[in-house]
Amino acid sequence: MDTPAQKNDLASEPRALMRALGDYRTPRITRSVIELLVTLIPLAVLWTLSWALLSAGYWLGLLLTLPAAGFLVRLFMIQHDCSHGAFFPSRRANDWVGRAISVLTLTPFDFWRHTHRHHHAHSGNLDRPRIGGIDTLTVEEFRALPLHRRLQYRLYRHPLVLFALGPAYLFLLDSRLPVGFMRAGWMPWLSTMATNAAILVLVAAMMWLVGIGPFLLVQLPITLLAGTIGVWLFYVQHQFEDTFWEHEPDWTFQEAALHGSSHYDLPGILRWFTANIGVHHVHHLCSRIPFYRLPDVLRDHPELRGIGRLTLWQSLVSVRLVLWDETKHRLVSFREAGN
Repeated sequence: MDTPAQKNDLASEPRALMRALGDYRTPRITRSVIELLVTLIPLAVLWTLSWALLSAGYWLGLLLTLPAAGFLVRLFMIQHDCSHGAFFPSRRANDWVGRAISVLTLTPFDFWRHTHRHHHAHSGNLDRPRIGGIDTLTVEEFRALPLHRRLQYRLYRHPLVLFALGPAYLFLLDSRLPVGFMRAGWMPWLSTMATNAAILVLVAAMMWLVGIGPFLLVQLPITLLAGTIGVWLFYVQHQFEDTFWEHEPDWTFQEAALHGSSHYDLPGILRWFTANIGVHHVHHLCSRIPFYRLPDVLRDHPELRGIGRLTLWQSLVSVRLVLWDETKHRLVSFREAGN
């Protein structure tokens, strides 16, 4: 066990902290299986109950959409851990469980893993393509755009687009084809097409069992709400006022991970449903830590709790921050940027 002085040193030395975090990387097979079952089974039960309640009135069944969407979000977080090789000791188990889950989350496993690894490797680097995250321009980049592109960016950053229309487009349409990734090899395309085929078979089977209308009435609200929650979580993980963005010469992976990722300090029930993804600064420092061991890191290294801490209210306020100001080293609103 580290002494308090050693822990303080770890907080100021990200490389040393990364080495210390290696102790938490080992998944526990029994715990992983249990986490999978307590997520998948309630989702199936809630889906069935929602369908059964349709005859008693659609709005009654719709009440189950929120918890069902919560379990679907949690299932995506397990897929996320699988993509990092963090959920099971076996790479094959991670890959195939992740691929199976991707049929339910509508997110092709290998394609998403490819873009997500780029995000982890280059998050906060102003000189790298901003793939796998929320598009964020600097103040100077925005000012250099022609008028129609500035209007386009303003529209893109509007909350209605980001958190309502955007998730529907992302999960229902954009994830169906890995456009722009021809150079990434054949795996993203094979994964996407195989996932699409499996989705088609599953949807056809469910429609045959319960009917086209009932299936859509149950599944679409769950998918769209879960998508909105997922995009929101991904947004607040890096979009907060004092986040970290730098050009290549001043950028380091460790600084970007620790100070460019938030600690989204949610109430306990929300932490459970989001599989501790709010402990995002630790996750970016060591992505091989299973989500159920992230609280152990905060318990053993309490100095990490205050770094990048973001409350629920602070996250709602941060939606207005849309541009990175390189002189102030923080995110600012259009008004603050004078645009």
